[in-house]
Amino acid sequence: MGENRVGENRVGVTKLLMSWRDGDDQALCDLIPLVYGELRRIASQRVRRERSSVTLRATALVHEVFLRLVEASRIDWQSRAHFFAIAARLMRQILVEQARRRNAQKRAGQATPLDEVTDLAAERRSAPLLALDEALVRLAVLDERQHCVVELRYFGGLTNEEVAAALGISVATVKREWVVARAWLHRELVSGAFDDA
Repeated sequence: MGENRVGENRVGVTKLLMSWRDGDDQALCDLIPLVYGELRRIASQRVRRERSSVTLRATALVHEVFLRLVEASRIDWQSRAHFFAIAARLMRQILVEQARRRNAQKRAGQATPLDEVTDLAAERRSAPLLALDEALVRLAVLDERQHCVVELRYFGGLTNEEVAAALGISVATVKREWVVARAWLHRELVSGAFDDA
């Protein structure tokens, strides 16, 4: 029964995305409650993983994603997985932009607010967000599909099955690309940032 409800939710999300794409603004209002919880969960994971370089709260991150989605020109939504793939890319962009602004403020000699001071042990455990972003840019040049798999799994929180659906490849291929990409990123970052993903 629970699996049936999940399937209905996925179909409902896809229908609402297509209605929104076609200009039905009410579809967005109906869509938000269906995807908000999942986006909030994904944002919480991102903020927790990147705590050494992120000052945004998960709720603020989700709201910024929605603002950017609304401001974007009509996206040709394909599915629920496609929606979460776009949301994952936006989360990554927002977090990277915020980290760059923070670094620019530090270089300009501005004091870091007390609430932005992080635990040094946590900072050592996670790869800096900007280094991860640079590594992902390099990975995209070497292998676009691996880059997409990492972005969808790591930033989007999608399952292997959802990544496969979004990219039109098999689950086995997703698993293989994920393992290879993680090993490559691990070497690039000399860090265990992906070990718990």
